[in-house]
Amino acid sequence: MTASKRLEADATRLRAHLAQLLAEEGQLADPAWRKAVETVPRHRFVPGFYLDADERTQEGLTIWQPVTAERDYDRWLAAAYSDITLITQFDGEEPDWQHPAERYGGAPTSSSTLPSLVVRMWEDADLAQGHRVLEIGTGTGYSTALACERLGSDAVTSIEVDSHRLNQAAATLYSLGHVPDLAVADGLYGYWPCAPYDRIVAACSFRSVPPALIAQTRLGGKILLTLSGWLYGYARALLTVSDAGSAEGVLLPGTVSFMSARAHAAPAFGNPAHWGNALTERGRTARHSPQLINAASEEAFHLRFLAQCAIPNAQMITIDDTTHLIDVVSGSAASLTPNDDGWQVRQHGPLLLWDAVEDAIDTWQNAGRPDQTGFGLTVTGDGQRVWLGDPRGPNWSLPA
Repeated sequence: MTASKRLEADATRLRAHLAQLLAEEGQLADPAWRKAVETVPRHRFVPGFYLDADERTQEGLTIWQPVTAERDYDRWLAAAYSDITLITQFDGEEPDWQHPAERYGGAPTSSSTLPSLVVRMWEDADLAQGHRVLEIGTGTGYSTALACERLGSDAVTSIEVDSHRLNQAAATLYSLGHVPDLAVADGLYGYWPCAPYDRIVAACSFRSVPPALIAQTRLGGKILLTLSGWLYGYARALLTVSDAGSAEGVLLPGTVSFMSARAHAAPAFGNPAHWGNALTERGRTARHSPQLINAASEEAFHLRFLAQCAIPNAQMITIDDTTHLIDVVSGSAASLTPNDDGWQVRQHGPLLLWDAVEDAIDTWQNAGRPDQTGFGLTVTGDGQRVWLGDPRGPNWSLPA
C-alpha cells in the first residue's frame, strides 16, 4: 500500500470513529452534521500543530511540542481526529513547519477548534438549508469546510483577519472542491459585500456585540457569538435581530471559550507593584473570596463572566497569595490578600472594583444562584445590557 493510500484509509477510519464518539456524546443530533464530520478530512487543514508536553520550564512556562506527519505520523493523525483543539500559531507568528521547534510559553493566536465545539456552534445557531451564513474566524478552514459540506459552498461566507491563515485555508478548501466566499476582513465589521445573512457565527470572542453584525443580519436572523473580556470570563449569546435594528437573546449553557478578536485583546497594564503603591494602607475584610471567580469549576467560570460585567475594564493577576485588579481606563485598582479573617481588600481610584464585584455576586446569590441560562442580553442603540431574570431585572452594561 502506498503512503497516500495508507493515509486515506487511516483517516477515513479515524473520521468514522470521531463521528461515532461525538454522536454517543449527543453532539451530532442532525444526521447531516454527522455526515459532514465523516466526510471532511481534518488532517488536510492541520499539516502541523502544537501539543502541550505536560512539562514546564524552570520559569513555569508551558512547553509546546510541534507535531507533523514527518516527525510522528501516528501521533499527528491521531491528534487530528481527536476531539481536542490544535494550536497552530502563537503570538501572531507563523511557524515554519518544515523546520519546527519547541515553544516555551506564548499566547495562542490561531487554532483548529475541537470538532465537538465546532459542530455545537453550528447546531446552536439553528442553521437550516437555504440559510446564508457568515463565519467570523476562518482559522484553518476546517469549520468552514463542515459548513460547506452541510449547506453548500454558495451559502457560506467566511472571513479571517490574518491573511496568511486565510491563504492556507483557501488552498485546502479549494483543493477539496469547496468554494465559499472568503475574505481578509476584521470580524468587528462583518463583511458587507455578501450581506445580508440569515446567520452569523463567530469563532472568536468580543467584549460586546459589534453593531455591524446586527446591521448585516436579516430581520429575524440570528447571531451566535461568545462574549469575553479582560478578566477572561466567557459566555455564549444567541441573539435574534428585530425590526428596530436591535437584538435580544439568552446566554447559552456550558464552559466555552474562544480567542479574543485581536482588536478586543487586553492592553498591557504595567507593573502591579506600581498600582499597589496607591492603595489604602488599611482595608476591610472582603465579603466574598476571589476564589469564587478563580476556582477551576463551572460555577466559577460563570461568575468570572459576571464579575467582568461588573468591572468591564479591569484585569486580574495573582502574584504569590495576592490577587490584583487593575483598571487602565479609570486608574482604579484593588488587591485581595488572605489573612486570619479571610481576605483583606484594599482599593483605590474612582471605582471601588471589588465592591462592584461583590454587589454582583450578592445579586446572583439573592436570585437563587442561576447558571448562564438565567441571563440574557439586550442590544439597542442606547447600549448593551446583560440582565438577570428578564430585561427589566438587574443588569450590567457592556463596554461600548
